[in-house]
Amino acid sequence: MTTKTLIALVDGSAYSESVCRHAAWIADKTKWKVKLYHVMNRRDDVEKQDLSGAIRLGARSELLAQLSELDAARAKLSHAHGRAILEDAKALIAGDGAIEVETRLRQGDLAETVTAKDETGDMIVVGKRGETAGLALEHLGSNLERIVRASHKPVFIANRAFKQIEKVLVAFDGATSSLKAVDFIARSPLFVGLKVALVFAGKDTPEMTKALDSAVSTLKAGGIEAETIIQSGEPEKVLSQLTAHEGYDLLVMGAYGHSRIRSFLIGSTTTEMIRLCHVPVLIMR
Repeated sequence: MTTKTLIALVDGSAYSESVCRHAAWIADKTKWKVKLYHVMNRRDDVEKQDLSGAIRLGARSELLAQLSELDAARAKLSHAHGRAILEDAKALIAGDGAIEVETRLRQGDLAETVTAKDETGDMIVVGKRGETAGLALEHLGSNLERIVRASHKPVFIANRAFKQIEKVLVAFDGATSSLKAVDFIARSPLFVGLKVALVFAGKDTPEMTKALDSAVSTLKAGGIEAETIIQSGEPEKVLSQLTAHEGYDLLVMGAYGHSRIRSFLIGSTTTEMIRLCHVPVLIMR
């Protein structure tokens, strides 16, 4: 049987350690191998200017040569820095060597890299924020939305600090993506031994009760006992409150669809939801 692959994206941000620890936790439970990617952006290339048209004197030619040498040294240092990040991350994930880890250094756009490598992995782990984002939430939303849209695989978004995952909250609305999430949980060794709760944010109806009961049966067939929660209110508020006050360590939810619980995830509220939930979020496609 072919070993499945977890793609983990690391950079120089404070979130990289959390990405590595969550990747190690996932790989340990699923027995997947890990492919570590560090993607260097193209800022240096974009910022370079063609100074040849401004060169008129020999002194300026000498300056141009010095600038070229500086660019080459900067590129070499950037690659060395990227390799160092990957080696540190590999050591953190591999531990005593029980987890197989490969490293990849790439240059370009993060989302484009994810798109190109999407078919080689079975899940992607990425930090909530990257090294260039800082506290600028627009960077968070832009990168994550593009990755979620680009990938056809589950995306695990790690928060800043790693915490052992024991309780899982699953956003459920009875539609396709949430049913896929339930099926994934039932079949994956990742959720074995964890406490799982299915939550519907909205009005209690016989149809929803039936859908929740069916989902619980699916999970039970996979060896997972689950409870159900029906709570009125806006989905983002219900989910953030439950994760904050009821001790859940992971939120699982679908990414696309027509119902509010899924449609609010993509777009400007992607940023808001991930900001409000101080736990990792696993987004299912």
